[in-house]
Amino acid sequence: MITLTRINGEPLTVNAEEIETVETFHDSTLTLRSGRKVVVRENADEIIHKVIEYKRQTLDIPLRFRASNE
Repeated sequence: MITLTRINGEPLTVNAEEIETVETFHDSTLTLRSGRKVVVRENADEIIHKVIEYKRQTLDIPLRFRASNE
């Protein structure tokens, strides 16, 4: 899950696995797998960075667990 900011300033937590596309103009519109669209303040680069960090964290957990059990 990643936390983004709605246009009105409210935080929004999104399942990073559900993001299909990000379109950026003045703000960014996420299209989710369900077809739902969400408009956020962050630009595409910020969203991509958050998704990459999320993936790193989720992929690192099994690797750390496996390494500690060997």
